[in-house]
Amino acid sequence: MSSHHHDHAGHDHGHHGHHHAVPANHNAAFAIAIVLNVVFVAVEFAYGFIAQSTALLADAGHNLSDVLGLLLAWGAALLARKQPSGRYTYGLRSSSILAALANALLLLIACAAIAWEALSRFSEPAPVASVTVMVVAGIGIVINGLSAWLFVAGSKDDLNIRGAFLHMAADALVSLAVVVGAAIMLFTGWYLIDALLSLVIVAVILYGTWNLLREAIRLALSAVPANIDLDAVEQFLLALPGVSAVQDLHIWGMSTTEAALTAHLVMHEGHPGDAFMADLSQQLTERYRIAHTTIQIQQQSLGQGCVLHLSD
Repeated sequence: MSSHHHDHAGHDHGHHGHHHAVPANHNAAFAIAIVLNVVFVAVEFAYGFIAQSTALLADAGHNLSDVLGLLLAWGAALLARKQPSGRYTYGLRSSSILAALANALLLLIACAAIAWEALSRFSEPAPVASVTVMVVAGIGIVINGLSAWLFVAGSKDDLNIRGAFLHMAADALVSLAVVVGAAIMLFTGWYLIDALLSLVIVAVILYGTWNLLREAIRLALSAVPANIDLDAVEQFLLALPGVSAVQDLHIWGMSTTEAALTAHLVMHEGHPGDAFMADLSQQLTERYRIAHTTIQIQQQSLGQGCVLHLSD
């Protein structure tokens, strides 16, 4: 890690170069999932009308919103890989936050549409071709389950990818519920269950969407990412050799996968040195997954300042 030192009126500034990590490539997963779901949405809408099943139409509407959500997430993933420029010095990685937020809002709109249609069916429940519904929804379980599996690995570390995973996983569960409901209608003739299932679908979607929406809003407002404990980071910095105080500590999400930190460390007399700063950068990345760090050092006895920019 190279460094440059400039002395100006008692202030020593050290700048360590930033290296912007390239986000993981999920192009194949997005392409496969989108193609599978577009075909299935067309089939499910057609058979939803043929079978007169509100639950099947509701599931198709949800799947359509998922296709749009996948397109949003894929677009954001591609933009996040764009290198920094003169105007966008962090690149376009924050677009993944906007995509996660848009995905959550899209799901809420889909929920409102499904609930409205289901409630209108309570007054006039229509006969449903239960066997057709069971077959189509069964295919949905396979397609959505496979699509969710494609995003399992990336969903652990990326809120944008987690949004795509939640869409697909929720669809698989919803399709399972539709199969069960169709079986009940087949043996009991109680067609009201179709509308009830639609409302259950809405509840499942809302439950899965809430955390996604909350975390996306927090990241959009530059809150500390959910996977980082601000107090733990502060205590870690205070425990560093020579550090007597930590001031102006800020941590925020630059994207759905990357976090940044700025802090002002008050230290005892003596420059901390490049080895100290390199080790601090590495530990912040390994312990807390904070790869973009800017530290300002103030030497306690002399009141000198030193600014160091770190990046893994």
